[in-house]
Amino acid sequence: MPQPILAITLGDVAGIGPEVTARACADPRVRAICRPVVVGHPAVLKRALELVGSRLHVVPVARPEAVVHGDGVLSCWAPAGSDAGDVPPGKNDPRAGRAAYEWLTAAAHAALEGRIEGIVTAPLSKQALHLAGLHYPGHTEILAETCGCADFAMMLYVPMSGQWTVDSGQPSSSSTSRSTDHCPLSTDRGLGVAHVTLHTSLASVPGLLTRERVRETIGLVQRFLKEIGCGAPRIGVCALNPHAGEEGLFGDEEGRTIAPAVADAQQAGIDARGPFPADTLLRRAVGGEFDGVVAMYHDQGHIALKLVALDRAVNVTLGLPIVRTSPSHGTAFDIAWTGQARGDGMIAAIHTAAALARRRREGTGID
Repeated sequence: MPQPILAITLGDVAGIGPEVTARACADPRVRAICRPVVVGHPAVLKRALELVGSRLHVVPVARPEAVVHGDGVLSCWAPAGSDAGDVPPGKNDPRAGRAAYEWLTAAAHAALEGRIEGIVTAPLSKQALHLAGLHYPGHTEILAETCGCADFAMMLYVPMSGQWTVDSGQPSSSSTSRSTDHCPLSTDRGLGVAHVTLHTSLASVPGLLTRERVRETIGLVQRFLKEIGCGAPRIGVCALNPHAGEEGLFGDEEGRTIAPAVADAQQAGIDARGPFPADTLLRRAVGGEFDGVVAMYHDQGHIALKLVALDRAVNVTLGLPIVRTSPSHGTAFDIAWTGQARGDGMIAAIHTAAALARRRREGTGID
């Protein structure tokens, strides 16, 4: 059976998306596990391949399922007219925001129609989206709308130890970060952290938390972990407040909302525990006690996992009928088009998408 077709969107062309895409697609480990088709501007992709010193030849295709895969070639699908080829590096530009949106939604529709088996997205700029009149918080919300999903969540996932090795030999994808290839993650089962709320202000989080939403997120985490190959997921649930509210002294969300949601999940047969103070729970999870963690808000989960595994962590959108992953870094405008971005995160994201696509194709690991 042929390897899955994965669409890889270029993201915001003013950022490092084209470079990390080029590095990943030139990597023999990637070409051995999937048939990549880049979604974006062919001229931009060609420049990115030249930047990273790749000799791959760009082959335009009229539709993603017509992917040409073989030595020395890389397919590129341009689903919509775009003037993003002239966007200068390192600056927010509405042309880049519009192109990133059109490439993303076209790839999502192709996946929904079964013409490809997954999408991997390079980072986009939220500000560029807004400059283009597209008022979305990010990829996750665009994909949820395109797929018609009301129950969804974003997860950062660190793959199982030994699942693949990432070592590009290139500088990190942030000018200030360092390599975390030797991640201190103790578990050999992988670790995923999903968020009940996502791209919203911290002040709005308590009002957005509901028993139903916490319970739904626990279920999404369990489903993903089983899909990726974890037979009996152990899920820890974060408290919202310090010290898990200290019996109501620092807030009552734990007793009023989160604990009842955990009880609901347990009643449904899910091995979920909590709410636990987030500072110690994330450490326990990194140490191997849990396979998944449900965080209440973006930075509660992101900071801990990115601290220990930035270059290995993969962003996965849960609850979609399609496979979608991405690297966990952003557009890194400060080093865009300088040849400094490394492809580690994109390589890990492609590996995860390919693994999910194969398991969905085989019908394994899903309740």
